Amino acid sequence: MGTLTSCGFRPLNSEFHSNPVRRAFRERIQCHQLTRLRGTSCFFSRARVPKWGKSRHANFNSLRCFATNNNDNDKDIVGAGEESGGDDSKSNVTTTMPEDERGFTSEKSTPPSTSHRSLSSLGPAYNNFQVDSFKLIELLGPEKVDPADVKLIKDKLFGYSTFWVTKEEPFGDLGEGILFLGNLRGKREDVFAKLQNQLVEVTGDKYNLFMVEEPNSDSPDPRGGPRVSFGLLRKEVSEPGPTTLWQYVIALLLFLLSIVSSVELGIASQIDRLPPEVVKYFTDPDAVEAPDMDLLFPFVESALPLAYGVLGVLLFHEVGHFLAAFPKQVKLSIPFFIPNITLGSFGAITQFKSILPDRSTKVDISLAGPFAGAVLSFSMFAVGLLLSSNPDTTGDLVQVPSLLFQGSLLLGLISRATLGYAAMHAATVSIHPLVIAGWCGLTIQAFNMLPVGCLDGGRAVQGAFGKSALVGFGLTTYTLLGLGVLGGPLSLPWGLYVLLCQRTPEKPCLNDVTEVGTWKKALVAVAIFLVVLTLVPVGDELAEELGIGLVTAF
Repeated sequence: MGTLTSCGFRPLNSEFHSNPVRRAFRERIQCHQLTRLRGTSCFFSRARVPKWGKSRHANFNSLRCFATNNNDNDKDIVGAGEESGGDDSKSNVTTTMPEDERGFTSEKSTPPSTSHRSLSSLGPAYNNFQVDSFKLIELLGPEKVDPADVKLIKDKLFGYSTFWVTKEEPFGDLGEGILFLGNLRGKREDVFAKLQNQLVEVTGDKYNLFMVEEPNSDSPDPRGGPRVSFGLLRKEVSEPGPTTLWQYVIALLLFLLSIVSSVELGIASQIDRLPPEVVKYFTDPDAVEAPDMDLLFPFVESALPLAYGVLGVLLFHEVGHFLAAFPKQVKLSIPFFIPNITLGSFGAITQFKSILPDRSTKVDISLAGPFAGAVLSFSMFAVGLLLSSNPDTTGDLVQVPSLLFQGSLLLGLISRATLGYAAMHAATVSIHPLVIAGWCGLTIQAFNMLPVGCLDGGRAVQGAFGKSALVGFGLTTYTLLGLGVLGGPLSLPWGLYVLLCQRTPEKPCLNDVTEVGTWKKALVAVAIFLVVLTLVPVGDELAEELGIGLVTAF
């Protein structure tokens, strides 16, 4: 570093506008000439912003000049209310507030006095230099772990028989916790259980302890598996908050809208019976004049069975989540249903209201909802196909374009195998309304099982294969949705919904290291494979070859 031979500060006038009410307050800081001696470096070490009250002075606590050549003639000029003499070789800071500024009375702060002392006690140059900054995140962010508790936990919990701590790092979204890195001294599950019990004995019900994979680890644990570390967070920071009254109100409104959209789906399924002017208005892009919507009311009653089927699938899905969570003592939030006019609903957003104990629990709860919804949906779909081929139920059938069956490779093949080539290879197909309800229900379950974010599929993949695997699955899913490979015309709205509401992965479990069993991993893999088959549409050439719809009719 070079050495400055001389330096001078000329008078400087700076104005700061900081009226918190009407932004009219103005401070003028005058820094008088400062001559610095040879080999010194001068810095402001602290600046306190004036607060509203009796005192309206800007007080710069200290201006320190450190000698780099240990010259006894160099001075340490400190302005912190200490007494000193001198004139231009010292720094005088004057703060004034004009009297005409919003009715405030201006006052001048007395120039802070300075004193001289040797630098021999300050150590090497720059070692004691500090710039105090206002840390807004510490005031507005979550409460951090008490340092006294950290020391107590290190002394009482960790040691040669459990976990030997070698390093500490920030832990949590905003660094509000402590991550203990070191060496494991036993079986990870036994050590974790022991540490959890000791934590309650030492600090009470104050903190949550997480066992996570050590970040940026270069080598696996000698006992097998990844190296582990332990994270400490306050309970009020790590645990989700309770459901508020406004959330209940919003959930109720969304459920009512989902009922309306499900009824609308039931009315739209009767397209062959609706008045021609209504059909033209919704299908012809050039139609401008809106028809009389009262013409739709006679079709509401016949639309209810289909609406009941879609709503039943949604409720079965949520009941599956709650039944799986109850034995594990995991609390879930009230479901927030997402209405959609094409499927009746996009499903629901259900949040975890307590921390999951392990990854196996995450997989169980995540799969339970789609599994329950898929069982009911496929039952309705299969029964509807059987009724569609029964001559006695001809009066209950509705005519739908055969193009509908090209929306899903799996469901199209099942329909083709059940109804036959002659029925499917036509411009329209006569089906029972239960087929539509089951089709929509299976599509809803498939969308929610996509391995991305905190969807059910994303949670299941995260629990079964880890967060790093979820990143790869998520990028692939976003790409396929963007290209329209999954979901057909619904890929864009579903992708936007996930990006806005469900893109963030689920938070880690208390034990986020112990892997799930092989059969659960296989179950998740099979579920993802069926999801792909359900959402992949059938191309025109393949549909014509398989006899799914009459492609030449469109």
